[in-house]
Parts: sequence; C-alpha cells; structure tokens
Amino acid sequence: MHFSFLDAIINYIHGDGITVLPQMELLLFALGILIFDFLLEKKEKHWNAGLALLGVASSAFGLIMQARRFNLQHESRPDLPGIFGFQNTIVIDGYSLFFFAIFLAAAGLVILLSVHYLDVEREQEGEYYALLLLACIGMMFMASGTDLIVMFLGLETMALSFYVLAGYLRREKRSNEAALKYLLLGGFSTGILAYGFSLLYGLTASTSILDIGTTLDRRFQYVAGRGMADWLLILSFVTVAAGLFFKIAAVPFHQWAPDVYEGAPTPIAAYVSVASKTASFALLIRLFIWVFGGSQPMWQGLVAGIAIASLTWGNLAALTQNNIKRLLAYSSISHVGYILLGLVAGNETGLTGIIYYLIAYAFMTIGAFAVVIVLRQRGIIGDELDDLDGLYQRSPAAAVLLLFIFLALIESHHPVLAVFAALYIVPALYYYFRVVVHAWLKKPGTAPAPFMSNGQAIALGAALFVTLAAGLYPEPFTRLAHYALGFQR
Repeated sequence: MHFSFLDAIINYIHGDGITVLPQMELLLFALGILIFDFLLEKKEKHWNAGLALLGVASSAFGLIMQARRFNLQHESRPDLPGIFGFQNTIVIDGYSLFFFAIFLAAAGLVILLSVHYLDVEREQEGEYYALLLLACIGMMFMASGTDLIVMFLGLETMALSFYVLAGYLRREKRSNEAALKYLLLGGFSTGILAYGFSLLYGLTASTSILDIGTTLDRRFQYVAGRGMADWLLILSFVTVAAGLFFKIAAVPFHQWAPDVYEGAPTPIAAYVSVASKTASFALLIRLFIWVFGGSQPMWQGLVAGIAIASLTWGNLAALTQNNIKRLLAYSSISHVGYILLGLVAGNETGLTGIIYYLIAYAFMTIGAFAVVIVLRQRGIIGDELDDLDGLYQRSPAAAVLLLFIFLALIESHHPVLAVFAALYIVPALYYYFRVVVHAWLKKPGTAPAPFMSNGQAIALGAALFVTLAAGLYPEPFTRLAHYALGFQR
C-alpha cells in the first residue's frame, strides 16, 4: 500500500515521534533561523527573534499534544509511569512535561529580553536565537531521558550552546573570559560525570536508568546486610554527583558561576541561572531517585553537607558584592542549598517543595535579571549597585518591579526548609535590601532614565505575575508539583 509523505509523518508522530515532538519543532526553527538569517539585511535582523518566539510557541503546542496523550494513557493505564519511546530511552511523564514547560517559558522570556539588548550591543544576529533553541532541546532530553547516553547527549547539547553564548559579546574581554572559564571548567566536570556513568555501566552492564536502579538496589541491600562498604558504588555516586553539582553551582563546585554571570550577556546569564540550573536539577533528581534511591542512607550525609556549605558560602559571599550579577550568582548558590535540603529529605513533602521552589525561583530570577537588562545602555554597563541609584526617580515602573522581585526572593523559602531559612534570612535580607536601598533611597546619578522595550515590559510583567501568584495563591502550583511528581507514586 502506498503511503504519502504526510501519512508517514503522522504515523511517526503517533509512534515514537510523540516523545520528541517539541524537540523536533525547536530544531526545525533553529535551522530555519540560521538559513533565514542569510537572507536578511542588517536592519531586518529582528525577524529572527520573531521566528524564535514562533518556534517556542510551536514547541508549546507539541507539549500540549504530549500532555494530552500522557493524560489519556494515564486514565486507561495508571500502572504505566509514562509514554516510552526509542527503545525505552525517553519517557514522557508528568515530571518531564513540567520541566518542558519551565524551559519553554524561560526561552520565551529570554528572547523577549534579548531583542533590545542585542540592539544596544550591536550584536543582532540569527545564531544567537538558534543557539537559545538548541540549548532548550538539550535541556528537554536531560529531563526526559531514561538512558545515560541520551542524558549525556542532552547535557552536552545544552552545555556547548551555552559555552558559545557566554562569549557572544566578542568585543568584550569579560565575555571572552567568561566563556573560556566556563568551557574549561565545564569540560572538566563533564569528564568526571562521564567517568561516573561508565562506572554505572560497568557495575550493571546497562545504560538504562531503570535497569541500573534495580541492580544497584539489590547490590546495596546485599552489601549493607553484611555490614560492608561498596567502594565502587560509592565512587560511582561521588563522580556522578560531582559532575552534576558543577552544573548546579553547588559548593565547592561553584567557582565558575560568579565570573560567568558577570561576563556573559545578561539575558544569557539569566538563561544559565534559570533554565540550565533547572535542567541540571531535573537530571540530578531523576538520577538520585531512580538510580541511587535505594542507597539513600549512603549519600544523605554528603548531600546535606553540600547543601549547608552552599547556603553558608552563597549568603556570606553575597554580602560583599557590588556587582548585581555577581550578587545574583552567589544568591543562586544559596538557593541551590535550599533545594538540595529538600532532596536530602527525599519524601513527598521534600520533593514537592523542590518543584514548587523551582517554579518561583525560575520566574523571580528572570525578573531580577530583567531589571539589570533594562538598565543596560550603550556605553554604560548598568550592572553595578551604583547604577541603580535613584532608579525610582528615573524610572518608577522599573523600581517598583525591582522591589517586588527582590521581596519575593526574600520570601521564597519553602516551609519544609524553615529552620535553615530562618538561620540565613538575615544575610539575605541585608544583601537584597542593599539593592532596594540603591533604587529607592539613593539620589540619582548622572545616568539617564532607562528605556524599557515592549518585549522587556512583557517579560518583566510575566515574571512578576507568576512570582507574586506563587507566593499569594500557591494552591495551583502545589497541584502542579504533585502532577510533576506522579512518577514517584
């Protein structure tokens, strides 16, 4: 029987293709942007941003189709954890769908923030938006992969895109230095992670995390029952954890974050801080629960120590920062500590807290970086605390948005982590309110009033709305967290 090309595509989408539908749509638009960019004149380069946003919207439609298929399957077969594809190397479940939505929202907001910023920097080129979409593809494979090879390829797709984007401002030494540091340290951490994955394969003769988890659980119970230590299992966990702790900038693997945040283009710093970190947590949580869940007593103490060290160093180092982007970098390190504490708990409450926290963290961090982006003007860096002086008099709207964003940052600590939140709220109050004081109480400097484009206003408004909604009406976000964690039930 003859099938048309369209029939073949439809059949593919109804099969394995549904598991990679958003990624395929993003890839088509990324390649289309690279081709279309050659046809555009310099003054027409803004069309690339429109194509990128269209790609994000198309991928969101693919995400809706995935969610519909998953919900229908879950109603008929609640015993199945999700829709598996490509020889069970990719799964679509509530967990991956949740993170897909975060990645697409972050990509859309960063694109809106980037258009005017790139005009100011005179770097309005198509490859910028193509790399944003390619990084998003890598993140999606990190969240949906159930095979070590797929996870690693997703991680590298994301990382390679960010290495280039961090150094995108070719005429700025800070950007070049940030990209070089990110590349060298990132390559080193990737090697450690690859070694950890090879140990897991050597211990279990499989790259499927489902099979690996089952085998390691039996191995740990056998060894623990005899009062012995399994040094190969310990080494595999330490190397995998070290590689992933670098990606989330946990102490002592955080050294790259302040320099990269400061030197990279500010929209990329926001994207790295939000989407890259969220994707790395998606990969880390799935590995820790599916692969190392049965051996939790072995690693709880280590992760708790890393969490407390991240909380301590992140908050204390932020106290002395005069650069807003470096302050946000150290602040993000302290946030990593809170999230890791939820992982140490390991129960439904702790995991729900992590998911809820990631929603609030993603939007409030993009909002904070958005204010820094608005301050950027040609010939003026705009990311020092002194650049905020008198912001309320120069731009009341930007100052009000800044105030709400930083108040949300202070109040975002989940009740599950209340004890440590209480301990570290004092330094957080100090360094966040330093920003507010400069914007509201200091006299204006010589800098002119900042200009906010329509895209930047939309992005800032969306970030503020979600941040305030998560704090004032948390019930929908809690339900979303439970939906995301359905793979654990």
